[in-house]
Amino acid sequence: MKHTGQPCRHLLVVRFSAMGDVLMSLFAVSALRDAYPDLGITVATKRRFAAFYKEIPDIEVLALDDKGSLKSLFALIRKAADSGVDAVADIHNSLRSRIIRWCFRLRGVRVAKFRKNRRKRASIKGKGLDIKPLRHNVLSFCDVFAALGFPVQEPCQRHLPRPVPDVFGVKSGRWIGYAPFASKAMKIYPEDKSRELVSMMVGNFDRVFIFTGPGRELSFAREMEEKYPNVTAVFGRTDIWGEMALMSNLDVIVTMDSSSMHLASLAGTPLVSVWGATHPAAGFMGYGYDISRNCVQMDLPCRPCSIYGEGKCRFDVPECFEGISPVMIMSRAEELAGIPDVRAGRQGFSS
Repeated sequence: MKHTGQPCRHLLVVRFSAMGDVLMSLFAVSALRDAYPDLGITVATKRRFAAFYKEIPDIEVLALDDKGSLKSLFALIRKAADSGVDAVADIHNSLRSRIIRWCFRLRGVRVAKFRKNRRKRASIKGKGLDIKPLRHNVLSFCDVFAALGFPVQEPCQRHLPRPVPDVFGVKSGRWIGYAPFASKAMKIYPEDKSRELVSMMVGNFDRVFIFTGPGRELSFAREMEEKYPNVTAVFGRTDIWGEMALMSNLDVIVTMDSSSMHLASLAGTPLVSVWGATHPAAGFMGYGYDISRNCVQMDLPCRPCSIYGEGKCRFDVPECFEGISPVMIMSRAEELAGIPDVRAGRQGFSS
């Protein structure tokens, strides 16, 4: 719903990192642009994330160098001030974004900040599955806009298939994606179980695409590619836009609590997300998905033991992942892909 009669203003939206949070913020910024077509919107982010926001129509992007140097930060502030910014929505609330807030507040500019609710998030540790989900980060970003006089309707997830990049060929049959890694070790499914899961995927889907980063992650993907003729290691064959386009054509994708989950959310792909130490109720679930339908996780009294994936498990073997069998994940993936489960003994696993 578009609003009329709003004064033409210029809003600075600040979100520097991390990739998953940047991807989530696109839902909120897109909703802001749709609701207020006459509003000037400038986004301050790190250079490597600038292209994401440029996908939104009529958005100006100011890029901070990826090291986040103070010289680059103050240059960004000067450019934003010169552009006539008269309100600042800090949807990061980091040290650098606070500096921006302070500088503009001294100029008499209205500011509003994202509240991380660390105390609320810490309070859910060790509560198992019996947790009332906290407000999703996407909606909390929208709250910041509302505090500045720009309420928006709750953003919607859209499935917008894009053409499959030529390097992956024409789609035929059922395709599944697998993103087995994450930024923190406490969020990564054990590699022995990943190998078993891939072996099940190749027998039940026509193509299996493994999404990773470089280094050790890519080595795993290439190992699977060499072992199975219908597995493709995605990294290095396309850019992130190609990855999103490929995801939009998958029948289902399996991810960890990672940026790949949020990329799948933007693509509108059917999702199975696997959770270990962290918990989807903390507000970081892929936007537009349902915890009970799209998550696989264990009900343990020690979960979640971590909010962001930091720390180490206090047990020799982390039961939060050890208790999740590849069969559980595969059953959920087949269900979401519309594949009938006719094998004896195969049961879905509900969170």
